[in-house]
Amino acid sequence: MILVTGGAGFIGANFVLNWLRDSEEAVLNVDKMTYAGNLRTLAPLADNPGHIFVRGDICDGALLDGLLAQHKPRAVVHFAAESHVDRSIHGPADFVQTNVVGTFTLLEAVRRYWSPLDDAARAAFRFLHVSTDEVFGSLSPTDPPFSETTAYAPNSPYSATKAGSDHLVRAYHHTYGLPTLTTNCSNNYGPYQFPEKLIPLMIANALAGKPLPVYGDGQNVRDWLYVGDHCAAVREVLARGEPGETYNVGGWNEKTNIDVVTTICELLDGIRPKAHGSYREQIAFVKDRPGHDRRYAIDARKLERTLGWKPAETFETGMAKTVRWYLDNPAWVSEVASGDYRKWLETNYAKRD
Repeated sequence: MILVTGGAGFIGANFVLNWLRDSEEAVLNVDKMTYAGNLRTLAPLADNPGHIFVRGDICDGALLDGLLAQHKPRAVVHFAAESHVDRSIHGPADFVQTNVVGTFTLLEAVRRYWSPLDDAARAAFRFLHVSTDEVFGSLSPTDPPFSETTAYAPNSPYSATKAGSDHLVRAYHHTYGLPTLTTNCSNNYGPYQFPEKLIPLMIANALAGKPLPVYGDGQNVRDWLYVGDHCAAVREVLARGEPGETYNVGGWNEKTNIDVVTTICELLDGIRPKAHGSYREQIAFVKDRPGHDRRYAIDARKLERTLGWKPAETFETGMAKTVRWYLDNPAWVSEVASGDYRKWLETNYAKRD
């Protein structure tokens, strides 16, 4: 069994679904179920005995101690985090609590569990921490992409708290010998993403006839990574990564925000055209957010060189799959938009808490 934190969020849920599709190894899924947690995403696993869901907070050390003692996982994959930059600007305290205090509490619980294991079990155990490229700060147009040795320079409360969690994970390896792994990924996109994020927000607004808000001049650059590729990379690092190492995970797809939005408009124009005109006519530039990093780019050559991983999707194929998924799953989208997805938790999983 493996323990996954944050397995009802966007990336975590995709990871759990893909893991149980491809493996018979069980997953203990611990998620606090904040606004971004959606158990409707995990509905295909409702009757799967290999998926054990626990509604719980990673800041609850006693809960974690009990779960680790009861289920005895061979690995922990730590996705749980507050992750939206805009929310971190308006409410940084939640980010400090979850990303820093929560990661610390989880590390302490894992250390208590791991320390008394026999030598073979201690050596085989892994703690994989999933982080972000935002910890590295911002790049100029001519700077080389972030590598695993790039100095940390976070510029938002979100990225600062993720940087803090990265440092804690590193310290627990070097101080206590805990066999940790860290991945720093670029911007994910794909199915089941909460609609406050750029790509699902643009799709939803476009279809609803609303403005497509683009910050500033739209020239901020991100490297876009299809979530299925990210999940595959995490599995590779968990299976064959070297304890104490960090691995950058990127899609090799640097795109400006305005290029992303126009790509969505072009795909929608082809798949579900408007009666008149193009979805591009809905694009509206809005005031930039504070501390908006200009460019991120990931150098993922270490992961390809050492573990043989590289993304399967190009930006074009991944975006086509993503737009099609949102068009084919209006019930999931409408439940999230209306807040009805929260009822799924109480109806289907309250008894499993």
